[in-house]
Amino acid sequence: MSSAHKAWKAAAFGVHGHLNFTRSGFIEHSKKFNEEDMKIQLDGKNCVVTGANSGIGYAAAEALAFRGGNVYMVCRNKERGEIAVSKVQSVTGNQNVYLELCDLSSISHIKSWASRFISRKQPVHVLVNNAGLLEKKRITTSEGLELNFAVNVAGTFSLTELMVPLLEKAAPDARVITVSSDGMYTAPLTEDLQFSERIFDGDVQYARTKRVQVALTERWAKLYGDKGIEFYSMHPGWAMTPGVVKGLHELCKSMSWMLRTSDEGADTIVWLALQCKEKLVSGAFYFDRAKAPKHLHFAGNSSGSHIVIDSIAESLYSLCQLPKIR
Repeated sequence: MSSAHKAWKAAAFGVHGHLNFTRSGFIEHSKKFNEEDMKIQLDGKNCVVTGANSGIGYAAAEALAFRGGNVYMVCRNKERGEIAVSKVQSVTGNQNVYLELCDLSSISHIKSWASRFISRKQPVHVLVNNAGLLEKKRITTSEGLELNFAVNVAGTFSLTELMVPLLEKAAPDARVITVSSDGMYTAPLTEDLQFSERIFDGDVQYARTKRVQVALTERWAKLYGDKGIEFYSMHPGWAMTPGVVKGLHELCKSMSWMLRTSDEGADTIVWLALQCKEKLVSGAFYFDRAKAPKHLHFAGNSSGSHIVIDSIAESLYSLCQLPKIR
């Protein structure tokens, strides 16, 4: 691809993002929202939210707790997690909010936590795969995994697969909501999961991992649909969150005035958690309470690029040493 073509694509994506993904885009889209959709209660339903101590994850956990859900906030840091749980309990008046400690960059940690959680034999009605990161430098975890891949793909894949039996217990109300990113529009699906190229580009790797999440959601919807579990992916737009500030510090400084709040970024997560499944399409990608395209024409990524997801899933089962449920 020529440098001129790359520049044109970047400019086109920037214009599209400014019109749609910013706070002004949310305000414009919200004119079509039906607020009755958000008055549904979750009394007695168990909701698991990863990366829940701050940002969009925290906002989603708080909103689900407001609606009466039993909320399990999965966090890596005990101190920050305890503060977040206490705050949600205080703000919402819902005491059925619990801290679950798990390092989602570690497959072994996820398996250990999942084993303990599964032993309680509680159904999981809503699983929100929110935890994610954008690491600019090449960092390898203790398990030998590139860090963006470890959290965004291996962690999300492992946790979701391990939760299927508990999700099945909540059928037909069970659903999995995976938080992707608009960055996925810039990347095709690739089997080079850990970025083998010599010069590492954290932004590109992040976008690739987010594309994998969308393709996995499609696959899960087909694989587990007859178990009464619905799968959705979404993106929150350009929101000012601690993770975004860390990963895109300079950009955030220049664009802070146009970024969405965490609550606005979490709005579609909550909406997806509340709606009856007849209103939604399992396997679909959502943005601002509406089904959204998975590919943008000007981005140049073929809509057929997801055909390699079965091969990617096979690699993930092997890498994560997970049994196939079916």
